Amino acid sequence: MSWLVKHDPKTVIYVSIGSLAIMTVEELLEIWYGVVNSGHPFLWVRRPGSITSAYDESRVPTEILERTKEIGCIVEWAPQEDVLAHLAVGGFLTHSGWNSTMESIAQGVPMVCWPYFGDQQTNSRFVGEVWKIGEDLKDTCDRFKIEKAVRNIMEPKHNIFTQSANTWANFAKESISKTGSSSVQLGRLMDDILAMSSTHP
Repeated sequence: MSWLVKHDPKTVIYVSIGSLAIMTVEELLEIWYGVVNSGHPFLWVRRPGSITSAYDESRVPTEILERTKEIGCIVEWAPQEDVLAHLAVGGFLTHSGWNSTMESIAQGVPMVCWPYFGDQQTNSRFVGEVWKIGEDLKDTCDRFKIEKAVRNIMEPKHNIFTQSANTWANFAKESISKTGSSSVQLGRLMDDILAMSSTHP
C-alpha cells in the first residue's frame, strides 16, 4: 500500500491470478513482458507456489528485471479489496475468479481477464462481451495481446470501461440494499429454511 501512494490516480495495473491458479514459466514471462511493455506501473501479487518448479529468476532476461525495478512492485500477498479500492489503481489483470471479478466490479475497476479453469472462462467472457468492463484474453497468453489489452483498459478505452464498471458497481450495491434483489432472495431462502426446520424437528 505504501508503494501505491507514490503513484498518480488510475495509473497502476494490479496483477493477481488468485489463490489456486498455477502458471508455467513461459506463461509467466509472456504476462511479465506484456505488463512491462505496456509502460504502466504495476503491482503484482505473485504468491508462493503459483509458478511451476522450473522457475529460476537468475534466467530471467536482465531487461525485464531492470524495467520491473523502475515501474513495478512484486509481492507475495496484498489486501486485494484495499488495493482495488486504492485511488492509484486503474486496472486489474485477473484470472477471473468470481470473488476477484465481484471485488473489481464493486470498485469500478476495468479488467484484463486471463482465466484458468472452472467458472473463470464464463466470468471472463461476461466481463468482455456482456458487461463491457474489460478485455477477455480468450485463453491465450501472448505478450503482445497482453500489452494491447493493458493499454486498452488504461488508456483509450479507460473511461468507457470505467463508466460501464461503475454502472455495474451501482447495480451490485443496489442488490444488497434492504429492498435489493440479493437481500430479498436471501430473506426468502432463510424463510424457507426456517419453515422446513419447523416442520421437521
